[in-house]
Amino acid sequence: MGEAALSARLDHYRPRSPQTSQYYQCIEDNLETFEQVYDERFSRQYGFFRPFVRDVIYRYLDCGDLHRGFARIRCPDCGHEQLLAFSCKRRHFCPSCHQKRVVEFGEWLCMEVVKKVPHRHVVFSIPKILRRYFLYDRRLLSELSRCAWETLKTFYQCASGRTNTAPGAVIAIQTFGDLLRFNPHCHVLVSDGCFYETGSFKLAPPPDRKGLERLFRSKVLNLLLAKGKITPGTITLLDSWKHTGFTVFCGDRIYPNDDTAMENLARYIIRASFSQERMTYLRDEATVVYRAKKGHETKTFDACEWLAAMCSHIPNQGEQMVRYYGYYSNVCRGRRKKETTDDAIPCIIKADAASPARRRSWARLIQKIYEVDPLTCPKCKGAMKIISFIEQAEVIKQILQHLGLWQAQKRPPPKINSPPSEYWAAEAIPTYDCIDPDYPFEAYL
Repeated sequence: MGEAALSARLDHYRPRSPQTSQYYQCIEDNLETFEQVYDERFSRQYGFFRPFVRDVIYRYLDCGDLHRGFARIRCPDCGHEQLLAFSCKRRHFCPSCHQKRVVEFGEWLCMEVVKKVPHRHVVFSIPKILRRYFLYDRRLLSELSRCAWETLKTFYQCASGRTNTAPGAVIAIQTFGDLLRFNPHCHVLVSDGCFYETGSFKLAPPPDRKGLERLFRSKVLNLLLAKGKITPGTITLLDSWKHTGFTVFCGDRIYPNDDTAMENLARYIIRASFSQERMTYLRDEATVVYRAKKGHETKTFDACEWLAAMCSHIPNQGEQMVRYYGYYSNVCRGRRKKETTDDAIPCIIKADAASPARRRSWARLIQKIYEVDPLTCPKCKGAMKIISFIEQAEVIKQILQHLGLWQAQKRPPPKINSPPSEYWAAEAIPTYDCIDPDYPFEAYL
C-alpha cells in the first residue's frame, strides 16, 4: 500500500483523553519530587519504595500512547482503518485498564467458577493496631486470606455434619478503606453450604457472625504470633478491649437465579482502590482533595502524600489478590473438568434445622463498560477486524508522521514537577486512549 493511500485510509480511535484528567496531571506534575522525597517523608509510614511501583507509574503515563505501539484494525466491508494504542494493563493504578479487568473478572467468575447454588458475601476485617504488619510485609496478605477461608470452612463443615464436604469460596484481598487509608481485609464470595463428593450441595443455616469473629480473631493472632510480629502482651492488650476490632460482615443469601447480583458482587470485590470522580487536584497548590464514598467527609493531601497513599495499594508483580478455595479451588475445578463433571448442576439439599472456556474479547468489554462498540466501523457500521500489531519504533514513527500524528517536540517545561528528563528521551507525549486488543487473563489474577 502506498503512503498516500495509507494516509487517506487510516484514522485513529479516541474515546477519551486521560492526559487531560486531574488524576493524570497530578501524577505527571509531582512524580519527580515524589521519588526524590519518598525515603525521607514516607518510608517510615509506608515502607521502602518498591521498584515495581515505579514501573507501574511510568507504564500508566505511557498508557494509550500511539508512539509506544498500536494495532491496526480494518473494516472488511468498506476498507476503513483505524489505529488502536496499546494499554499498560496495570492493576489498581490505571483506571481504564483496571475497569476492563473488573468487567472481565465478573463475567468469567460467574460463567466458569461459581455454581448455581446460594452464596453469601462475607467480609473479614482486622483492628488498626495490626494493619501495619500487613503493610510492611505483603506476604502476610495471603495468610490473612487463608485465615478467612479456614474460619468459613470450619463453620460450614460443622453445619453439614461431615468433614468430607467443603464449601466453595473466592476470596479477594483489598488493602484500601475509605479516603485511601491502608485497611487490609478479605471479601469472600462463598457458597452458602457444602458440596459433597457426588456434586450434591447441602444448604447451611445462617452464619453465626459472633462465632466467626472469635474463630477468625484466634487464627489471625496465632498467625502473627508465630511470625514474630506480635508478642503475648499484644494479645493480652487486645483481650482487654471491649471491642477488639475484629469484625465479620455476613450479607444476605444470594439465590442461584440472581445472576445480576452475583456478577455485580464479583466486580465489587476486585474494584479499584480509588475513584477519579471523588478527587479534585488543585494544581497551583499541589494538593488533592479526596471525598469519602458516603457523606461529606473529605481529606486534603499534598500531592506527594496522595501519591504515597495510592502506591501503598499497588500489588507486587505476580502477587495474587484473588484466591480460590475448597470446591472452587484450581485443583478441584481442574479435576472436574478432566472428568467432564464440572458442567453438572448440583442437586441442592435443604439445610438441617439449627462449559468450554469462553474468553471475552476486548471489544465486548469496552462495549459493556462504555455502551459503545469500538470495533464497529464508523463509516458503514460493519464489524472491524484486527489485521496487525505495530511495535517497531521506526515503523511507528513512519506511520504516525504520514498521518500527521507524530509529536517530535521536546517535553514542555514542568508546570510544577515532572518525571525525570531521561525518561522522556523518546520524545513522545501520550495523547491517546489506552486500548489493548488482547492480554492474558491469568496475568492479573
